[in-house]
Amino acid sequence: MSEKRIIYPTENGGVAIIIPSNNAKNADETYDEFITRIAAKDVPAGTSYKIVPVEDIPTDRTFRNAWEYPVDQQQ
Repeated sequence: MSEKRIIYPTENGGVAIIIPSNNAKNADETYDEFITRIAAKDVPAGTSYKIVPVEDIPTDRTFRNAWEYPVDQQQ
């Protein structure tokens, strides 16, 4: 299981979360190289994103539509 997630703001004000599959990791790349490659491939062009520890993602999905992207910490 991946130890980090990629988050980015959606056009409608929500937050998208990408959960990278470790099966996509190349044998010769570090985990940081892997997750950066996945972000470059999957985050829409021109969209800011952040790589966060899995623990930073709320586990309670009740108010999922109220999640906000941390604009002051954009990458």
